[in-house]
Amino acid sequence: MTSSQSDSSLVKSAERTVRILETLAASPKRLSISELQEIMGYPRSSLHALVRTLRELKWVEADDSGATFGVGPHALLSGTAYLDRDPALPHVYEALEDLRSEIGYTVHYARRDDGHVLYLGSRESRDAVRVVSRVGRRLPAHLTALGQALLAELTTVEVDKVLPDVLEAYTPHTVTDRPALHEELTRVRDRGWAVEHEQGTTGVACVAAAVHYRIPATDAISCSMPAELATEAEVERVATAVVRAATALAGTLRRNGIR
Repeated sequence: MTSSQSDSSLVKSAERTVRILETLAASPKRLSISELQEIMGYPRSSLHALVRTLRELKWVEADDSGATFGVGPHALLSGTAYLDRDPALPHVYEALEDLRSEIGYTVHYARRDDGHVLYLGSRESRDAVRVVSRVGRRLPAHLTALGQALLAELTTVEVDKVLPDVLEAYTPHTVTDRPALHEELTRVRDRGWAVEHEQGTTGVACVAAAVHYRIPATDAISCSMPAELATEAEVERVATAVVRAATALAGTLRRNGIR
């Protein structure tokens, strides 16, 4: 819901259904009805009925005891349909493969979703010990290089409008001071790319650049690397490659009439 929409513009049952799915998707563990009620504040009877309906339709599934719930297989069908119908993504996947081959690190592609970024593509480093795809994950924009690259496309007023009042911290390095974030976004605009050191994940640094096939840019491409390898020289090398890949991808998308 955008800031211009009022609560009265939403159908209550539909809104609650979507919020339940979003809450379950964001949780690292299955949640009980009591936990959902504590998080969401909805009446227990309403929650019970909505979760039961979602479970019957396979958008929600329960554990063996039937006491805790998580997203079900039909939620995956909906998500993959979104990816399958995006005309930009076949070109994105090719660009990610080429960039990973060039720099050797894990690369990502994401789209801004208000004050968050939604990961749409990912290619892990070939020597990664543990491969966990970020595709489908949604993270706060202020603590990712992808998000900072895209927030820098907005004015200061627009940034404040899309971000929450309180900036969440994922690590001790996350920038949660709003003036400090605005200063960083100014630096991103000046140099044309974003970099963060362990703001989203301890031990990981990331470089990102916006893909300018829309105005303002909604998508960005990034590279993640071990923080201990993120020297000034290495960050510059990776940033040059990421900006070049983002520029080339934007040109490809525009030539193919993708907006």
